[in-house]
Amino acid sequence: MQQPPPDVKRVGLIAGWGRYPVLLAQALKRAGYEIVCLGVRDHADPILEEICDEFAWNGMGKFGWATKYFRKRDVRYATLAGKIHKIRLFAPAFIWKQAPDFYTIRFFAAHFLSRRVDCKDDSLLGTVCRAFEKRGVKILPGTFFAPELLVERKLLTKRAPTSAQMQDVFFGWKLAREMGRLDVGQSVSVKNRAALAVEAIEGTDEAIRRAGLLCKSKNFVVVKVSKPNQDMRFDVPTFGLGTVKTMAEAGAAVLAVEAKKTLFIDAEETIAYADAHNIAIVALIEEDIDNPAAESEFAIFGDKRFAVGVASGTNAE
Repeated sequence: MQQPPPDVKRVGLIAGWGRYPVLLAQALKRAGYEIVCLGVRDHADPILEEICDEFAWNGMGKFGWATKYFRKRDVRYATLAGKIHKIRLFAPAFIWKQAPDFYTIRFFAAHFLSRRVDCKDDSLLGTVCRAFEKRGVKILPGTFFAPELLVERKLLTKRAPTSAQMQDVFFGWKLAREMGRLDVGQSVSVKNRAALAVEAIEGTDEAIRRAGLLCKSKNFVVVKVSKPNQDMRFDVPTFGLGTVKTMAEAGAAVLAVEAKKTLFIDAEETIAYADAHNIAIVALIEEDIDNPAAESEFAIFGDKRFAVGVASGTNAE
């Protein structure tokens, strides 16, 4: 695991939606860093104002102001954390409602006006990084500062997937990896080696809900992986209690994620909830896919009480 530069004492935090920015801020404070935080308006948790040394709200069209804010406070390194609800990009008159400053227009106009530049996640977030770095603020991965949030390779729950469900994991992994290569989304829902739902702009939770509506027999598998050339500075796969609650509501039985490249938020509460709702969570690496040894290590072949899923309610402690 790479480490932050030794001269870093003050860190800029650009905070979007979700628990990750809060947990990252707490990790930075424990490590003794000063935190200068810019909360994305209508996204970031207000509690960040209490955790961070300095805090200001910022709109999505004010990158000129944001870069100057950091530079005036001698912030030379910053990190991105949290989700941006991309669906808002397609709201009527979104661009004009953001009242973008000239610096923002300079960097982002091509995404919306040129046929040669797209609005895929990596494209937009890569431009965000360039906008900050152009003014001397280097963007570092949040995992430099909180590597403990990356999930390790293991079976995380009491319940294991069945052998058949592991075959769905293998199938879904390859499909999700290809979707990641195309920068479409990070997760897929699968049953009997058929794709039920592929995540796109709506996000993981909505894709899981859609799979639940389409699969009336329930007990399907959700797979969430990184992109083949994942940039760990942004859009790192993330799961936690919210993901597992959505799975329970939709009737999903197994969650497979990529070890060492996926953020695990509120791990203890998430595992407890999954165990109580008979959901299996397993973290794998690329070498496990289609590997009989991994199937033997992580799948259950015997006692079917541990493999019937949410619908039956058995073994739900």
